[in-house]
Amino acid sequence: MSMHGPRNRRIFHINVVEGRRKRDAKPAELLGIYDPHVPVGENTKTIQWSVDRIRYWLSVGAQPSTSVVKLLELGGILKAGNPY
Repeated sequence: MSMHGPRNRRIFHINVVEGRRKRDAKPAELLGIYDPHVPVGENTKTIQWSVDRIRYWLSVGAQPSTSVVKLLELGGILKAGNPY
């Protein structure tokens, strides 16, 4: 995940980065955007992602970070307690 936006209004991009690259390398692909802030008048947070691409990257051996695993479990892409 990478952070974007001003200090008190961060959004997070869910990215794919090759394992042989540096931590701050240019991502290979943007898989989704997570906005943890609840919009005025709403009661849910916003996550936009490409489920097909996420499943593809997991199938070829991508290892999600702990925070991304939690988001994927909440979204129903991964089953709770199931390794990718």
